[in-house]
Amino acid sequence: MELIQNNPYRIAGILSNATTKELEKQKGKIKAYTKVGKEIKSDFDFQILRNINRTEDTVKKAFSNIEQNQDKVNYSLFWFLNASPFDNTAIEYLKNGDEEKALEIWEKVTANKNVNAKNFSALNNIGTCKLLSRNKFDIKTGIEAKIKLIESEYFENFVHSVADETFTINNQKQTEKLIDELLKQFKNQYVSSEILQLFSGCNETTQNYLSKKFTEEPLHKIESQIESCKKKRKADKDNAYEFGLKLFTNTKDDLSFLKSLIGTNDLKYKTAADQLANEIMQCGIDYFNESQEKSSNEDYLTQAQELSKQALSIAVGKLTKDRANDSLATLEEMKDREVNQAIALLHSIKLAYDNAISKIEAQVSAMRMTMSYNQSINYSKVDKMKASCLNWDKVVEVISNGININNVEAIQRCSNQSKISEYKNLVDFLLAKLGPIQINQVKHLCYWKDVRAAQASATAKKVGSTISSAADKGGCYIATMAYGDYDHPQVLELRKFRDEFLNKTIIGKSFIKFYYMYSPKLVEKLENKQATNLIIRKGLDQFIYIFHDVIKK
Repeated sequence: MELIQNNPYRIAGILSNATTKELEKQKGKIKAYTKVGKEIKSDFDFQILRNINRTEDTVKKAFSNIEQNQDKVNYSLFWFLNASPFDNTAIEYLKNGDEEKALEIWEKVTANKNVNAKNFSALNNIGTCKLLSRNKFDIKTGIEAKIKLIESEYFENFVHSVADETFTINNQKQTEKLIDELLKQFKNQYVSSEILQLFSGCNETTQNYLSKKFTEEPLHKIESQIESCKKKRKADKDNAYEFGLKLFTNTKDDLSFLKSLIGTNDLKYKTAADQLANEIMQCGIDYFNESQEKSSNEDYLTQAQELSKQALSIAVGKLTKDRANDSLATLEEMKDREVNQAIALLHSIKLAYDNAISKIEAQVSAMRMTMSYNQSINYSKVDKMKASCLNWDKVVEVISNGININNVEAIQRCSNQSKISEYKNLVDFLLAKLGPIQINQVKHLCYWKDVRAAQASATAKKVGSTISSAADKGGCYIATMAYGDYDHPQVLELRKFRDEFLNKTIIGKSFIKFYYMYSPKLVEKLENKQATNLIIRKGLDQFIYIFHDVIKK
């Protein structure tokens, strides 16, 4: 132990109960030796200690350190004194390097005995020897011997042996001073749990003081970490999750140590744990709110849940535990929020569609009841009414605003397969009612499959409907098929050519008659052949270009 190896009494070359006369004599001797450069040795250098290198400065400092009564007591507890015949004999053995024999003498007068006027010095000397050991059991024995001496009524005898007889001392304060000094000596040598084990044989008063000493540092570190995290969180809520996670990690060991030392029922532990839990939880709340407001792509709900779970694992007080449980319950409800909102919106559209279809079917049913024998219902018209019973462009706009890509990403993470299945069915229903362009606008809804099949189906449906419309209106079958829209600008140009040129000549009228006779059958064969339709469009585009050129001339 460094405090014994470099004890001021050892450097001065005297025992701790040396008289004032002996002390002055030693001081003069050393001063004379240093003047002529002679090596300074002492009978009390003891072989059990490592070699010592005395200099004028170290000697001067040593004598200075043992001038005051309190300092004399402090340093004497880590050195030897000769206050009885037993000490005298044992110290002679110690001078000769026989530590075992010296300890045997001192143990004979102290083992299983209370402290008394004859053995108080032996108890101190045993303690000093034991503290020099590297064996933890010996060190533990040495600590217990020192504290036993200080707490006895004969500690006064020890004090008056090394200091003035008028000097009084507070036993409890001296115990605390001893513990403080020992903790400094052990700091870089043992971990906290090992240090506590060294003091495990001491009384309750010592244990309480140790608890206080050991709780101060971790409590301070935890409080500092909480304050640091709080400042960072308030300044940068975007990164509050990282701050909360780091706070939990950085305080985990200190909190665990406090728990093992003072237990969860201790008020200091409860306060620290609950403050820590509340800050970690608040990091999760702030991060969630900020991420939600900014529509973050991160899985912020899961991350907020993680922090709340960590907070709950730390919390001790009922209020803090309740708050953590409430937070987890709220987040669990919000976990399916996106899919619930999406289902609600899509379901409202399907309900509106179903209601509109029901009204149309009710009207058809009423008409059927009032129709005469030779009247019939135009079911083609009924189908068109059903297809346009809702303003699908408006529906697409509402859905695009109500369910964005971030919402769909959250839906993908949902673990509730029942809700996912319901969502998919509603999306399939919607895509079946939309046109290809409309499908493209909301294709992000269908994350589990490619929408091209739905778009192809919608395109085919539109073309079929358009061709049917062309037939009803006397339109251009093939052109409508090729361009996909009865009202396409190029189709309008071809109708203009038909009406303004072909229809005004006999040959032209014959061509029109031939076209309407055979083109529907040709359309049936070519309707779904995209490559052929592309060739037809290019041909018609060239024809229209020539037609415009002729008009200009």
